[in-house]
Amino acid sequence: MPGFEFRTVPTIVCRPGAAKNLAAIAAPSLNGAQRVLVVTDRGVRGAGLLDAALASFDDAGVETRVYDQVVADPPEDVVLACAAAGREFGAQAVLGFGGGSPMDTAKVVALLLGGTQKLEDMYGMNRAAVPRLPLALVPTTAGTGSEVTSVAVITTGETSKRGIAAPALYADLAVLDADLTLGLPEHVTAATGIDAMVHAIEAYTGKRFKNPVSDALALAAMRRLHGALERACADGSDRAARADMLLGAMLAGQAFSNSPVGGVHAMAYPLGGIFHVPHGLSNSVVLPPVLRFNAPAAETLYSELAQNIGLATSSAALIEEMERIADAVGIERRLSQLGVSHNDIPRMAEDVAANDRLLPNNPREMTYDDIVAMYEEIL
Repeated sequence: MPGFEFRTVPTIVCRPGAAKNLAAIAAPSLNGAQRVLVVTDRGVRGAGLLDAALASFDDAGVETRVYDQVVADPPEDVVLACAAAGREFGAQAVLGFGGGSPMDTAKVVALLLGGTQKLEDMYGMNRAAVPRLPLALVPTTAGTGSEVTSVAVITTGETSKRGIAAPALYADLAVLDADLTLGLPEHVTAATGIDAMVHAIEAYTGKRFKNPVSDALALAAMRRLHGALERACADGSDRAARADMLLGAMLAGQAFSNSPVGGVHAMAYPLGGIFHVPHGLSNSVVLPPVLRFNAPAAETLYSELAQNIGLATSSAALIEEMERIADAVGIERRLSQLGVSHNDIPRMAEDVAANDRLLPNNPREMTYDDIVAMYEEIL
């Protein structure tokens, strides 16, 4: 067996209603901080999801400052503004509360507040330096797995997205409270759930860093997500389904943080950066053509994934099932439904072809012409 490394968040708490006691749960991981910067977005705050957590900090005598200006695919100026707010507040720790965008922002802000390194010097693999402030993350969607990954994705310039990947981005604590996801709309549940399944699929088929631990996590994630996604979409109050979704997304996050994602994510990024399509939906739309393209090189692994969730042992069975799920939960299937035209494809393909962080992980080499063909397949 070849050698490998595996890293993850040191403390994970999975408990319905945990947000009500968040201050006590987080205190050891946040080193007893008395001034906590809370990073979220207006939707999460407006829905009242943060109320119980903030009350717990207030009851514990811990001062909080809420920054709720995070937007989807957070741009650099939002990240820098959040860091400035935390610096002015004198934050001693950071809490990311929400979907992938607030959590990714919180990760980077914890680095910016903990040291003197500039944001532009962090992009890429292992370029982000420690130290950082103590960091806790609480997801409110079951998709990104950002609470347990060492990656943050930021929008740079007008449309481009760049990643920061480094062990320093692993939080000190991840808290999974399925009750926070009970009100998630069906379309968001569907898109983020398929996103989590994509994480598991790409981790399991990663070309460079796939390992026995990431494999086990990816397979466990697929079983939970596959069994729960349609149930959660059909009945948003199904606590058992919601809990399985949240845990499955986290397991997939642990898997792909160690065996990184590949072609699906690379092709999804321009949809988010240029057209502001939510990340989960972007992955869902481009998944089928990438699976079909990769199948000649990943037949055995795709077959194992299919068998793992009770399907016939073939790549075709996996592809057909992912397409069936997308139809069943009402996910858009065509780029044209997202505002993309034929004229946009060359620009998007150029962005993908230049992604030297993700494409090397894909099980089959993707050329510019291959990327164009896959986009055109789903136009």
